[in-house]
Amino acid sequence: MKTLNVDLGTRSYPIHIGTGLLDKPDLIRSHIQGNEVMVVTNDTIAPLYLERCLKLLDGYDIATTILPDGEQYKTLDTLNLVFDGLLKKHFTRRCTLVALGGGVIGDITGFAAASYQRGVNFIQIPTTLLAQVDSSVGGKTGVNHPLGKNMIGAFHQPQCVIADTDTLNTLDDRQLSAGIAEVIKYGLINDAEFFNWLEDNLSKLMSRDSDALSHAIERSCHDKATIVAADEKEAGVRALLNLGHTFGHAIETGTGYGTWLHGEAISCGMLMAAELSHKQGWFTQEELSRTQTILSQANLPVLPPTSMNSEQFIDIMSVDKKNLEKKIRLILMKGIGKSFISDDFDTTLLNETLSDSLSRAQQG
Repeated sequence: MKTLNVDLGTRSYPIHIGTGLLDKPDLIRSHIQGNEVMVVTNDTIAPLYLERCLKLLDGYDIATTILPDGEQYKTLDTLNLVFDGLLKKHFTRRCTLVALGGGVIGDITGFAAASYQRGVNFIQIPTTLLAQVDSSVGGKTGVNHPLGKNMIGAFHQPQCVIADTDTLNTLDDRQLSAGIAEVIKYGLINDAEFFNWLEDNLSKLMSRDSDALSHAIERSCHDKATIVAADEKEAGVRALLNLGHTFGHAIETGTGYGTWLHGEAISCGMLMAAELSHKQGWFTQEELSRTQTILSQANLPVLPPTSMNSEQFIDIMSVDKKNLEKKIRLILMKGIGKSFISDDFDTTLLNETLSDSLSRAQQG
């Protein structure tokens, strides 16, 4: 097991990464302050890992809430199912919520914890690669709105993150690729050395080599924890973690939540950000080609959905948390590992990027 620390003063917490962690009760029990524990999971993960999770919590007053699986259920209505369970059990402010699942479960459970009786503790047990390298770390919680992804939520840090890499053995290939998209993101943002390693070791990740996966998870969590520690509530540098997300969230919103996996949409979004950076003269053709190649080799989409048009993209991108004074802000790049936040880009080139990408998608 390897342990990293998210350094946030009194809100600091460990990230444990390794195999067999769902069989180590001390990891979770040391972070539970009272006797009341609710495990929130979904109907895909429950048959696989709920029983093992409950064994870790033997002796506590335990409740479980099993939610439907899918991004389309990341809503206020689903969030209320968690509140229903807590209130029916008469759980107090000393209760702890445990998120057992992927990013949707983590986001919903964290938001419930941030909101229930104005804030209770929660623990992340991510079971997908995407959740282990990204959404379980950093305290972003929330739900979607039909007009915008993750527009309703709160910053609420977990007590700990327990990433048992054995859970990736039951992850399907599409979900694995979606997680690799977020891993690639860290290389593009500020870790060119890691990007080089990914180019050399992608086939090992795709074949689920345990050592390669452990290294990728640890490096990704380290990169994210460093940024979160510097800017917990995204007042500045933390926005870099949203590389490709403005484009990607537009795809998720425009196609209907759950049609594209989050990592698939982010893959396409990152390439669009790379293409706009190239058109601006900031990103070389070689770097653009390397970016497209590694995403394609990870079996990730690099073209937007043919059901969308440029106007729809712009309309949805105008509803984004990074925007200031109704001006679209994007994460762009001046090289691999050299991302930056910008609203000073040529909007004509943005429209050209969207049109070119959509045209290539239409051509197949």
